[in-house]
Amino acid sequence: MMERKKCEQLWAANKYLVLSKSQKIYLAIRQYLKSESVELIVLEEWIQEAMSLEERPEEVVNAYQHIWSYFRKVAQPNEKNEFLSLLERYQQSKVTKEKVLMYLNDLLEKYPNRYLEQSTIFKLMNNGDD
Repeated sequence: MMERKKCEQLWAANKYLVLSKSQKIYLAIRQYLKSESVELIVLEEWIQEAMSLEERPEEVVNAYQHIWSYFRKVAQPNEKNEFLSLLERYQQSKVTKEKVLMYLNDLLEKYPNRYLEQSTIFKLMNNGDD
């Protein structure tokens, strides 16, 4: 039971980071966590595998849209427009994924969300890592 709890906590912290790298691994982990028995080491290996992948804009955009959904009902129209503009510019290689993530982090500071605040996708950015 304790192993499952640790897995769920690790997954909650890393799911958007994994999603930004690979929706395939994200979905595999979700399915795995529905299993009767789960092991932390297996989850850690999947997360490491996702982290080793190259940046793919379609995966990043998908993850950032999921994160945006937490702000959808509280953000102002101009904030939504700015987010969509940044996403579009990222897809055109005019801004980095970090620039879009920094904007989402600004929204997180303005509209706090305890669940998102635990996400490693923001922690890595705040530590200056890519």
